[in-house]
Amino acid sequence: MMMLVGRRSEERAVVEIAIDGDTLYLRVRGLDQILALRSELSVPLAHIRAVTIRPAEAHGAFHGLRFGTNLPGVVTAGTFLTGDGLVFWDVHDPDKTIALDIDHEFYKRVIVEVEGPPEVAAAQIDAARKRAGAGRA
Repeated sequence: MMMLVGRRSEERAVVEIAIDGDTLYLRVRGLDQILALRSELSVPLAHIRAVTIRPAEAHGAFHGLRFGTNLPGVVTAGTFLTGDGLVFWDVHDPDKTIALDIDHEFYKRVIVEVEGPPEVAAAQIDAARKRAGAGRA
């Protein structure tokens, strides 16, 4: 069963988050697909170590060596190489972001803007992680 966590109108498209079974899907929408050089990410829920609301680095200007777009105060979208590994970004408003810390995947961290309060998206992802974990026990 697929559950949509956040969905934006096409006008203000950023990321649509959906959970299907044991996988989290992040679909980059609209022009951000070009800015981020990517249209979708999928992450097994079991590989998500933590979800952070409004991560501090979302408010910064420098995010590492980029393969995408970084216009401070406007948009950060794409893949960024940091000292900790690769990080995927799609953020216009840092106050509406969540960050996912990930193990065993190409990206070590994913930072995206969500529609609505980031607390709601984070709680839904955490609940799905717990359900997925209970199914493996």
